[in-house]
Amino acid sequence: MNKNKTQLTEAEIKLFGDLMPEELDEAIHSGLNRRHFMKLMSLAAAGLLASHLLAAEQLFARSADFEDIPELHPEAIENAISVNLKVNTSARKVVIDSRTSLLDTLRERLGLTGSKKGCDHGQCGACTVIVDGQRVLSCLTLAATCEGKSVITIEGMAKNNELNPMQTAFLKHDGFQCGFCTPGQICSAVALMKEAKEGQLSYLTQDLGQNAQPVMLSDDEIAERMSGNICRCGAYPNIVAAIREAQTGKDVQQTWLFAG
Repeated sequence: MNKNKTQLTEAEIKLFGDLMPEELDEAIHSGLNRRHFMKLMSLAAAGLLASHLLAAEQLFARSADFEDIPELHPEAIENAISVNLKVNTSARKVVIDSRTSLLDTLRERLGLTGSKKGCDHGQCGACTVIVDGQRVLSCLTLAATCEGKSVITIEGMAKNNELNPMQTAFLKHDGFQCGFCTPGQICSAVALMKEAKEGQLSYLTQDLGQNAQPVMLSDDEIAERMSGNICRCGAYPNIVAAIREAQTGKDVQQTWLFAG
């Protein structure tokens, strides 16, 4: 039995029983695993979760590691170093090659596969995570440079099974289609909110000499600040609407454009 087994709620048991009955016994007796989440993602893509939205949100909010990653011996790694990180509020120590990227460390050594490897050249933004409050491209960031720093990934956005408001807004506005870029989009959007609150400038800032003060983002400002995150499915209007609603706290009506 999984020593890190997480007790399912009644709503989650009903979700498995209705939509994934073949997985119900395993989920109850052995706990959740990554395969359950992958199947849940496919159901979400097919639009089959509407009647189980609460249970789905609870499952998406879980941020536990589902696999024990065996530690490597320093002698087995070329240029081995030990790096201490605070990842999603948990202190982690990992032995890696000094040239290993933060992305590969998160995915291959810590089992946090939410951050995606898209282009691996810092051009798509799918690997975006938050380091000490700033969004970074983890595929271009050496893990060794993050010694002693705080790293937040998509797995750490939810707290106590409560989704981050940005996650809730993305779900409400369908700010994703295939979902591959979504972890990076959400991490980037959360950091963007902090930047706006601190009055950080962007290309569209009119008065470059103004004192730092909170910025209420327009759609154009959001699009410019999120330009480093590519969505190949083209869900940009939905992403902008989600971010604007998360910042204002007010309902944002989606504007639909029809060809012809």
